[in-house]
Amino acid sequence: MALGGGHGLYASLSALRMVTDRLTAVVTVADDGGSSGRLRRELGVLPPGDLRMALAALCGDDEWGSTWSEVVQHRFRSEGELHGHAVGNLLIVALWELLGDPVTGLDWVGRLLGAHGRVLPMASVPLDIVAEVELDGVVSTIRGQVACALTPGRVQAISLVPEDPPARPEAVAAVLEADWVVFGPGSWFTSVLPHLKVPELARALHATKAKRLVTLNLAPQPGETDDFSPQQHLEVLGQHAPDLSIDVVLADTGIVDDPGALEKSAAALGARLVMADVAAGDGSPRHDPRRLASVLDEIFLQKR
Repeated sequence: MALGGGHGLYASLSALRMVTDRLTAVVTVADDGGSSGRLRRELGVLPPGDLRMALAALCGDDEWGSTWSEVVQHRFRSEGELHGHAVGNLLIVALWELLGDPVTGLDWVGRLLGAHGRVLPMASVPLDIVAEVELDGVVSTIRGQVACALTPGRVQAISLVPEDPPARPEAVAAVLEADWVVFGPGSWFTSVLPHLKVPELARALHATKAKRLVTLNLAPQPGETDDFSPQQHLEVLGQHAPDLSIDVVLADTGIVDDPGALEKSAAALGARLVMADVAAGDGSPRHDPRRLASVLDEIFLQKR
C-alpha cells in the first residue's frame, strides 16, 4: 500500500501497479485549492483531487484504462463557473451525493476506470494543514495547504485541524493488513507527513507488521523543502514520528551528494539505504515508473 497525495503518489502508484495486483492507496484530504477547494467549500465534501489522481494512476495501459485516465484528468476551459474543474472531481462528488459514502463512491469510480487497486481517504472529514514557517528568524503560523506551499520561508512542523480527525476505518484496516507501506515521494509536509498526524492512522502505522519503505523526492519542493538535503527529509520524518521504524529508504543515485550522511540518517530510522537510478531519463524531476517498479520489485523480493 502507498500513502501520500498529488503528483508524488501518482508516481508511486504508477510504479507499484506494475509490481502487485493487491494495491491500496491512502490519500490525504487537506487540499483547499483549485477545483478541489471550490467543491469542498461549496458542498462540504472531502477534496476529491488527490483521490482522483490516485485513481487515474491505477488505470491500466490498455485502451480502456488510458482513455478513462485522460477523461477523469481532463479540465474544462471556459469563461464560466466550470473553468478549471476536473471531470473526475465532478464524477466522484456526484457518486458521493448519490451513494452517501465516500469509500463506496470511490470504489464505483475505480470499477468504472478498471483501476488496478483501491483508493481510500485517510480521514472521514476534510482537513486543514497548519504549518509553522520560519523566515528570517521569525516563525509564523500558516493555515491551509495552498498557503503552506506558497508562503516564503522554511516549514518547521505541521499539525492538522481538527487535531483528532476520525480516520477512515477502511484505511486503518488496510495499513494493518499490508505487507508493505510506502511513504513518498511527494510534498513532504502537505502530502506525506499528514498521515502521521491522524492519531488512529498513526497508531496503525506504528503497530502494523508491514515493512515500511520511504521513497525520497528527486528535488526539493518549492515553498516547502527549499534547500533540503535528502537526509533532512528523513530527519523531519523522524521528528514527526520519533517511534516509527523504517525498513528501507530508496533514493535516486543522482540526488545523493553525501551517501555516508544519507546512510547515517536512514540508519537512525532503522533503515537500510538503497540507491538506484529511478529518475526519468529526460532530466526532469520525475520518477520513471518502469525503473521505479523494477527497483521496488527487487526490494520486495529480498524482504519476503
